[in-house]
Amino acid sequence: MLNLEYVRDGKNQIVGSKTTGFAIGDSAARDRDGRILGHSSERFSNTRDSDGRLTSTNQADVDSLFDW
Repeated sequence: MLNLEYVRDGKNQIVGSKTTGFAIGDSAARDRDGRILGHSSERFSNTRDSDGRLTSTNQADVDSLFDW
């Protein structure tokens, strides 16, 4: 089952969303307009941006893709 969680800034405004619950433990991040910011992989322990560039190694964290 896929879980959708909204990400909010300090003013409680929606910055984007995270989708978790994929079969292989991946997560996806989207901006407030629904465009994909990137994804993370639990299997490979990394995070990639929307262009496929590696942004984080040894850590599957889609929160790092949001601009705070």
